Amino acid sequence: MRRFAVVGVALSIGVCGLTEVGTAANPRIAAVQVGLKAHGFDPGPVDGLAGPLTRTALASFQRTRKLPVDGKLDRKTRRALGARGRPLLGQRELAVGAVGWDVAVLEFKLRRHRLPRRAVDGRFTKATASALRRYQRGRGLAPDGIAGPNTYRALASRAAARVHVVQWGESFFSIAARYHVSPWLLARRNRLPLTSVIVPDQRLVLPRGAQLSAPTVTGPPASRDAIRIEIDRWARVYGVDPQLARALAWMESGFQQDVVSSVGALGVMQLLPETWEFVDTVLLGVRTPRNYAGNVRAGVRYLRWQLDEFGGNRRLALAGWYQGARAVREIGLYDDTKLFVRIVLELYGTV
Repeated sequence: MRRFAVVGVALSIGVCGLTEVGTAANPRIAAVQVGLKAHGFDPGPVDGLAGPLTRTALASFQRTRKLPVDGKLDRKTRRALGARGRPLLGQRELAVGAVGWDVAVLEFKLRRHRLPRRAVDGRFTKATASALRRYQRGRGLAPDGIAGPNTYRALASRAAARVHVVQWGESFFSIAARYHVSPWLLARRNRLPLTSVIVPDQRLVLPRGAQLSAPTVTGPPASRDAIRIEIDRWARVYGVDPQLARALAWMESGFQQDVVSSVGALGVMQLLPETWEFVDTVLLGVRTPRNYAGNVRAGVRYLRWQLDEFGGNRRLALAGWYQGARAVREIGLYDDTKLFVRIVLELYGTV
């Protein structure tokens, strides 16, 4: 393989922490997930998101390698990952047979060009080359299936992010409802507290998946009042404080039934499909309907489970909801978890 430095194109990671990346899928996180899998640590799916499983796996890897357990993707951590921890994307030409961090980053970027998710493994195969050729054709490049300077320049150029200009009377929640996204993700995308005041003419970058037309959902649409009634109903059944359940649901979706996050969290309570299955299979023993009513029931029951896991401690239960109960016990609360918990408790009694 030819090695070269592509001025202005090489994608540097620096000393980046998993808690600093944000909510959008990030190829660098996907690369570390691939590296962790190669070393026998389970970071969950290779989705480019710094979720609880990835954070826990990285902490375990760093501890095993006698590195500072700080969640930093620095040079020492990448060096410890071996072949899949180096080099950075843009530092060498890539073709079939290459193995490394840069290959994993490239593969993750090629998912939109029909590269199967299972193929994101840090190994440049014929499937990688085929996806790369599709990308190159779409960008008017020579479709040679080899990643070189021209390909890196194309990958480094990004389309402008979608932006909403705030109008009079709008809030995070009304804007989130308009675009069918989580208000929490909208605020985080702009690095603002959900409780902050937004003003007319302020520009907000929309999170991934924002759309003006409502996505298809199961069942008839439900009003916020109907959703509030459903939350209160199941809160009584499962012995959960209705005000806490409502605050959590408002934080997650603004009482919207048709929100689907960039990581696949669904509905009013923003449940990941695997969480919903866990509730149905382990906690309830029945399959709840895949509509707003079933989502609320499963979400409130999952909140009850988190409360039981932490002896009724609301703060830790909310942290477990957001970060995962195991990660809360083993690592403690991440900064973004603390922010999530604080805002939910500020919403308590207001919705």
